[in-house]
Amino acid sequence: MDHLYLVCSVILMYISVVFGTELTFELPDSEKQCFFEKIEKGVQSTLEFQVITGGQYDVDMELTAPNGQSLYKDVKKQYDSFTWTPDQSGIYKFCFSNEFSTFSHKVVYFDFQVGEEKPLFEQENKQATAMTMIESAGEEIHKSLNEVDDAQTHFRLREATGRVFAEELHSRVNYWSIGETVVVLLIGLGQVFILRSFFTEKKTSGVPIHS
Repeated sequence: MDHLYLVCSVILMYISVVFGTELTFELPDSEKQCFFEKIEKGVQSTLEFQVITGGQYDVDMELTAPNGQSLYKDVKKQYDSFTWTPDQSGIYKFCFSNEFSTFSHKVVYFDFQVGEEKPLFEQENKQATAMTMIESAGEEIHKSLNEVDDAQTHFRLREATGRVFAEELHSRVNYWSIGETVVVLLIGLGQVFILRSFFTEKKTSGVPIHS
């Protein structure tokens, strides 16, 4: 029975997560995309973003309060994280801009977290019982799962960035190798023609003289 309770607790705690949005989207060149989130006053929020692929791996980002005040603004940023506590309720807008680029297509990831996660179990009238120990174990498992999830997300982003960089490097090496091969062939053909010219009899022109 205790094991069943522990399993159910882990399932419930994995479902009851903090409200937030996690998204990877494409940002074409010379374009700007904005997202909106309703946040209550005093609810701590965190916005984290990272450019995965494209150009110099940078975008402009701006976070605006409902009254139009700019809470965060930076240009040509590859990644960053911003945490704040709103002093007013309303719709908050955060925009990613690639308007400074005329040909580089970007892929951007962001994680927007609103509020703090509620405890899995009520802390009132708790006693040092076997059930309380199971609840504590469930909380520890839940915390570890969250840490694993965050680590996997960051590793996926690093893997995607590294994979794109490796593919671009591979393409450049291939083009460079093809160019070197063409140059070597041209030099070889040139040397062949030059050597042939050394051993080719030159034809003389003129009128023969008879005695």
